Amino acid sequence: MSAHIPTLKQLHYLVSLKEQGHFGRAADSCYVTQSTLSAGIRELESLIGVTLVERTRRVVRFTALGDRIVEKAYRVLREAEELAALAQASGKPLTGDLRMSVIPTIAPFLLPRLLPHLRREKPELKLYLREETSQSAMESLRHGHVDCVLMALPYATGEVERAHLFDDRLYVAFPKDDPRDPPPSIRPEMIDEARLLLLEDGHCLKDHALAACNRPELRAEATMMGTSLHTLVQMVDNGLGLTILPEMAIMGGILEHTQISARPLSAINAAREIALVWRKGSPRDKEFNMLSDILRDLSQDMAPVAAE
Repeated sequence: MSAHIPTLKQLHYLVSLKEQGHFGRAADSCYVTQSTLSAGIRELESLIGVTLVERTRRVVRFTALGDRIVEKAYRVLREAEELAALAQASGKPLTGDLRMSVIPTIAPFLLPRLLPHLRREKPELKLYLREETSQSAMESLRHGHVDCVLMALPYATGEVERAHLFDDRLYVAFPKDDPRDPPPSIRPEMIDEARLLLLEDGHCLKDHALAACNRPELRAEATMMGTSLHTLVQMVDNGLGLTILPEMAIMGGILEHTQISARPLSAINAAREIALVWRKGSPRDKEFNMLSDILRDLSQDMAPVAAE
């Protein structure tokens, strides 16, 4: 009976081909030759008696059944990895490899402050980091490419475990010579929608900022053009408008060497929740809760934003 069961290697080849969309790139990602990967997938097709991939000179196209089997393969490979994780979790916690995705509006501001402390706290932990948007990070988590995600909520995460770390306040950033001379805090109705610059679609901070303002016309009128917070800051510094920044970015020094001021956004939901999320039923559940405790404690040591 075991002779008719696909091997993990065959499933890995199939998943890699789906992700890469090209036999050569898939082979490179698996560290095998293209002929080895192609032969492995043909063996899989022969084993189960169906065609999974339609091959042409230029296009790799999965059949409908092929797509369904790829989704199953993701789960099988993830479960296989969690077998090893289960054994690791039974030993000393927070040791060995840990793969974490971090969203771009967190990674450059929080990690430089937290990672040195984490290395001192858990020197045997080998942390592998991926910076990707929330959507990509959740896909990586679902497919087993990462073990946990450091992200901002609210976001549609699906069925996951999560641990609250801290709230990250939102600030309105504008040129220091702005003639409007804003007060110590800025209410949403004071924001000129024609001057508001936001991150492009795909960044959850844009949705958090718009939700906090609770002004439907901002979504239609705001200029969504920034590919990163640093890009937005440069545009504001050049007098092109104003933007909304998270507190951690300001604490991380994003406004240094600029002529930009920042005031707290005064609104009911003027903050995003920073959280660690992981798959339900993960054998490393206790470890992720321990890691959350460490990250939460370390974040409390960071200095607050200096008042202007």
